[in-house]
Amino acid sequence: MGSPVPGPEHRMAETAGMGSRAWLLPATAGALLLIANGRNSVPLAAWLAPFFLLRFTRGGRARVRLPAAFSMLFISWLFQFRGMVPAPRPILIAVAATYSLALLVPYLVDRALTPKLPAAWATLVFPAAWAGTEYLMTLASPYGSWGAMAYSQFSDLPLMQLVSVTGLAGVTFLMGWFASAMNLAWAHGRSWRRARKPVALFAATLAAVLMGGGIRVAFFPPDAPTVRVASMNRRDVGSAPSKDLERRLLRNQPLTDVEVGLLRDNGRTGTDDLLARTSRAADAGANIIFWNETAGDVFKEDEPALIAQAQQLASRKQIYLGLALGAWQRGARKPLENKLVLIAPDGRIAYEYWKARPVPGDEKNLTSQLDGNIKTVLTPHGRLGSAICFDLDFPQLLAQAGRLGTDVLLAPSNDWRDIDPWHTHMATFRAVEQGFNLVRQTRSGLSMAVDYQGRALAQMDDFGSPDREMTAYVPTRGVRTVYSRIGDAFAWGCLFGLAMLLFAIRNRS
Repeated sequence: MGSPVPGPEHRMAETAGMGSRAWLLPATAGALLLIANGRNSVPLAAWLAPFFLLRFTRGGRARVRLPAAFSMLFISWLFQFRGMVPAPRPILIAVAATYSLALLVPYLVDRALTPKLPAAWATLVFPAAWAGTEYLMTLASPYGSWGAMAYSQFSDLPLMQLVSVTGLAGVTFLMGWFASAMNLAWAHGRSWRRARKPVALFAATLAAVLMGGGIRVAFFPPDAPTVRVASMNRRDVGSAPSKDLERRLLRNQPLTDVEVGLLRDNGRTGTDDLLARTSRAADAGANIIFWNETAGDVFKEDEPALIAQAQQLASRKQIYLGLALGAWQRGARKPLENKLVLIAPDGRIAYEYWKARPVPGDEKNLTSQLDGNIKTVLTPHGRLGSAICFDLDFPQLLAQAGRLGTDVLLAPSNDWRDIDPWHTHMATFRAVEQGFNLVRQTRSGLSMAVDYQGRALAQMDDFGSPDREMTAYVPTRGVRTVYSRIGDAFAWGCLFGLAMLLFAIRNRS
C-alpha cells in the first residue's frame, strides 16, 4: 500500500527549516486564491492555490495555521465574488464566512487523516473531502452551485466533458488530487521513488480525462440537423416609469389608477415592440423564438390579451414562441409570476413553466412558485424544455431535463454587470452534464447558445449589442449522458470512500 506520508514532526521540522522564507507559502497561497475563482478567475491559479494552501495547513501549529487559512479563504471569497451576491453587508459577511468554513473542512480532514494512512491512500483524502464537502454545500445552499471550483475551468473544453460523467464533483476531485499528489512529491524531495506510484496514478488519470474529453469534442460532435432559434431582450422603449413608482410596485404597495395606467402603458409599449421584432425574426427564418426573463411585463388582468396576441402571431408565422412573462397580481402576498409560456405553431399553449428557484432576497419574497417541475414538449425540432435564469445554478433541478430527454433547453434570463459573463458560463455546465443544447437569452448580461458539449454556437452581450437579439443554429438532438443516468453517484462515492478510510483508521487504532 506504500509508505505513510510525513507525520507532524516532519512537517514542523520542514517549516522550521524554511527560516525567513516561511511567509512564502501563505503569501503565495493567498495571492493565488484571489484569482482562483469568481469574477477574475485564472484557470491555472485554481489548480495552484490549493496546492500551496495545503502545503501551508499541513505544517506548523494547528491553532495558528488553520485560523490563518480561514482568513485567507474568507478574504479571497469576498474578493472573488464581489458584487455577485445581492444581499446587505451583514448577510454577505455571513455567506462568505459560511462558504469559507466549508472550504476549510477539506484542509482540516487532510491534516487529521493523512499522517495515519499509507501514501497512496493519503493522496485521496483531500480531493474526496473537497469534492464531497462542495457537493453537500450545493445541496444545502440557497445559492445552489455558486462557488463551485469547477466553474473556474470554463475555458477548458476537454476537461469540461468530465462533468457529463461525474458532475462538478469530478473536476473538483481532480484539482484536489493534483494538490495532494504534488505535496507528496514535494514532501519526499529527493526520495522520489517513495512518491512515484501515487503521483504517476494521478498523472495517468488526468491524462486519460483530458484525452477522453478531447477525443469526444474532436471526433463525436453533434451531427443532428439544426433549428434556427432567435432570442431577444426587451428594449427600453417609451417613457419609463419613475424609480419611485417601480420601487413601490416591487414592494407591493397600493397604487393609484393613474399609476397603474402608466405602468400598463409602459408594459404594453415593450411587449408591442417585442411582438413586432418576433414577427420580423420569423420572417427571417427562425423556427423558435423566445424573450429574456420577464420581458413581457404585464398585469395579471392583462395577461390573457397578451397571450391571445402571441397565439395569433405564432399560428400565423408557424413558429414556437416563448413568452417570458412577469405577470403582476396586485394585492397577492407574492404578486409576481415569473414564467415562460411556450406557444406551438397551431396556437395552443404547449406548456407553462414557472421559475422554480427565485433568487434569495427580494425576488424570492415577491415570486409565486408552482411545483418546480421542468416542462418539456416533443416537437419536429426535438424535445423542447425550459428553465429560467437562477434555476440553472441547481444541477439537481436540471437533472429533470436530462431524465426527460430534453434536446433543446430555452433559458430566459436576467443578470447584472457584476455577474456578466460568469453566470452564463456557469449555465453551460448544465448542458454538458445533462446532454441538452442550451440557448440562454440574458438581459444585462451575456446571451449564449451552446451545444451539449459546451461548444459556443452564438453569443451576444447586452452591454455591447445595439440590436439586443441573438440568432443561433442549434442541434435538434441531445444525448443521454452518464451523469443524467447515475446522478451524483461520484460525489456520494467520495463521501463514502472518505467514511471508509476513517473507519479503517479507527480499526487500526
